[in-house]
Amino acid sequence: MSGDRKRGYSPEDERDFAGPALQTMKRSAEELYFLLNRAYPMKGASTFIGNHYLLSERQRIALTRIVSSEKDIGRRKAKQKHLGALADETVNIDGFNQIITLEVAQSGSPIFRCMDGTYRDLAGLRGTYRLIDKTDDAIRSLISAVKKLCIKRAVFWLDAPVSNSGRLKTRIAEVAEKEQFEIEIEITSNVDRVLFDCANVISSDSIILNRCLSWVNLNEAIIPSIPDAWIIN
Repeated sequence: MSGDRKRGYSPEDERDFAGPALQTMKRSAEELYFLLNRAYPMKGASTFIGNHYLLSERQRIALTRIVSSEKDIGRRKAKQKHLGALADETVNIDGFNQIITLEVAQSGSPIFRCMDGTYRDLAGLRGTYRLIDKTDDAIRSLISAVKKLCIKRAVFWLDAPVSNSGRLKTRIAEVAEKEQFEIEIEITSNVDRVLFDCANVISSDSIILNRCLSWVNLNEAIIPSIPDAWIIN
């Protein structure tokens, strides 16, 4: 495991996501939302607005994660399950997606509360992952939140192509054992495709949320209570 490390942080974040830059981001988000609602593609519209406002690369990435069209937001909200409606059901957890976001929140790096109500970050995976000093706490907070749902079964799904997926599986199992909570952990070649056909998915991945049968915004019950979380609405 790496030593003390801030997941998803860049020194430019203090400039890009605070003060006057936040007002620029707000205007950019409003205009991107306007264009998406008129069927402009995300890539072209976000590039146009990013160029217009001279946004940094991280601001542009944040913009595409924050903003969704009214149609997509409505589709996701229609499939969202309330946390109190999961008793005796199975939940399917997008492992890397959820753990990394919680690591970012515990690192005090930017976390965005997006238009669809989810929490997203700027930590890129790109096939590589290393456990850090925040990993155990992230897993523990996730398992603790799932336990409160009184579910019948919890399945963690991890992507096999991502480095250290085996080590993360071991760590999740160790933390779950300490928390006295029985879980299942599956490593598969394509987690997205698995979750497309699942209900009660715990993820913030927009592609998964658009295609899964139903989903749960578990981070809504976790991230606001993290003391060091830097939440940008």
